[in-house]
Amino acid sequence: MQIDTSQFPLVWTRFNAPGTDPDASPFAEFEALLARKTVFVLLNDEGLDKGDHEHSPDEMKQTSRWMKRHKSELKAFVKAAIYIEPNIAKRMATKAFSSVYEKFWGYPMLMVATKDEALALAQKFLSDET
Repeated sequence: MQIDTSQFPLVWTRFNAPGTDPDASPFAEFEALLARKTVFVLLNDEGLDKGDHEHSPDEMKQTSRWMKRHKSELKAFVKAAIYIEPNIAKRMATKAFSSVYEKFWGYPMLMVATKDEALALAQKFLSDET
């Protein structure tokens, strides 16, 4: 996974792109984001068909353990994950999953149709921060 922080606090994620260091833990870059102790929004413009990597049981356990160790930081600093999906049927199909996602990760998962909508929504989340 690639994490692009060049527009921080807008953080673009790409699941189908390699990280900057292929030998590093997949969570290392994310931990560096959390270490900033500043709010941010995750954005992804790959659409829902692009990141359907099937996770092994071991990957799922690692992710769950990592999330539990960082739950309070995730809730404090990640305001939302916003996914851009132009297909309305695919956006609607994720509505039920979004509540499960939020319970697991501690921040909302939102679906929008366009990059402009994503950026406007991200700015709303960031400006609501006091």
